[in-house]
Amino acid sequence: MAEDSMTQAGDTSQLSFEDALRALETIVRRLESGDVPLDESISLYAQGEELRKQCLARLQAAEARIQKLTVDPSGTVTGAQPFGAD
Repeated sequence: MAEDSMTQAGDTSQLSFEDALRALETIVRRLESGDVPLDESISLYAQGEELRKQCLARLQAAEARIQKLTVDPSGTVTGAQPFGAD
């Protein structure tokens, strides 16, 4: 698998969101199986955490492009509107 070789090499920044999510799911399945030695589990956990952060950042960036929050004068969020709609 391409994503496995990339995550093992530590360079996950070039993975698409979908590939990063698949790699993260693979790591979770391996860890949940209980058949991974402790040292490898620690390494897999670290890789999974990096993938989780990457996926979260991409989701947040996508959400920010889609909508912007509207706030009242006191700073309370009053809603969201499509990005670019003013």
